[in-house]
Amino acid sequence: MADAVFHSFFLIFAGAALVASLALYGRQPMLVAYIVLGAILGPYGTAMVPDVALISEISHIGIIFLLFLLGLDMQPQALFGVFRKVTLVTLISSVIFASVGYLTGHLFGFSHLENLIIGAAMMFSSTIIGIKLLPTTVLHHRHVGEMMVGMLLVQDFIAIFVLLVLLSGQDGQVDFVKIGTALFALPLLIGLSIAAVRYVVLPLFARFDRMGEYIFLLSIGWCLGVSQIAELAGLSREIGAFIAGITIATHPISQHIALSLKPLRDFFLVLFFFSLGAQFDLGLLSSIAVPALLLGGSMLVIKPVVFRYLLHRQSEKNMQAWDVGCRLGQISEFSLLITYVAYSTAMIGNEASHLIQAATILTFLVSSYIVVFNFPNPIAIKDELRRD
Repeated sequence: MADAVFHSFFLIFAGAALVASLALYGRQPMLVAYIVLGAILGPYGTAMVPDVALISEISHIGIIFLLFLLGLDMQPQALFGVFRKVTLVTLISSVIFASVGYLTGHLFGFSHLENLIIGAAMMFSSTIIGIKLLPTTVLHHRHVGEMMVGMLLVQDFIAIFVLLVLLSGQDGQVDFVKIGTALFALPLLIGLSIAAVRYVVLPLFARFDRMGEYIFLLSIGWCLGVSQIAELAGLSREIGAFIAGITIATHPISQHIALSLKPLRDFFLVLFFFSLGAQFDLGLLSSIAVPALLLGGSMLVIKPVVFRYLLHRQSEKNMQAWDVGCRLGQISEFSLLITYVAYSTAMIGNEASHLIQAATILTFLVSSYIVVFNFPNPIAIKDELRRD
């Protein structure tokens, strides 16, 4: 087992280093290279990395760290102000995207329930793509960064509600008691986290702030601990990680923690994008190619236009509205999670599941190209667009 894991990690990271080098020389986004590498080495390609399930489980830790770092970068007062500005825009746009997804599924003969889930999966934009391709200075100090993070977080809350509905369903019925319990647990978890930070975590940081290794371990323990409690409370680990981050964001040590955890986050995100490409069944591509192209293509066109229109109507500058719209112009990793839950509970069939996966991967690829070649980002090919 140990040899198999080492062999898989060797192939993934040695291969990632190789394809990333080729991608940079060829002026291509590195995220695209990781997905392509997964498709080549995964069980539906050369099968050199057959146990993708294990890699996928490990890779989701990267999303948890990403949400934790997002929380560290957000001041609570600023976050509530952003929520007031973006909630209506996010809700209206989500309804539009869900309607387009439903109609696309209906056009190709999927069932009513499958169309509902296809529509639900289209509502969200990728936190990983959006934040990873956003310069740190924009994320921390610019209005565009605040707007993006606010919209992504509102989408995350909607996604969690959708997941609660799917997970509570049994024999076609929705368990409203289970949903209500989870929604009640959210403010309770926030309150307990604030108290724990004030009376336990921050005093420990203050007492041992000279010991970098301890700060690193305590930060990871706090992040994963709140994530696991959130999961047990019926929420999600991602929301727990965000709560863990934002509850210590006002303390000066938060920026030190953010810098120390970024390499760890990037390590797991390479695994995430690899597993995304590796889990796709290439054998089904011919049967879903046309609907996937239409579904993914419509999202790539409609999302930037809708976000631009709604944000501009809300008095945002035209360039800023286009910037946010294009950066959020893809489907989300939450969509893949919704697809997995729906498929595992037999709410959708194999073709509907792979349709959503194919459309998501397509938008990941094309959206990465659009942002990397046209907007400031940390991995831009052009020097004038590269911003760290």
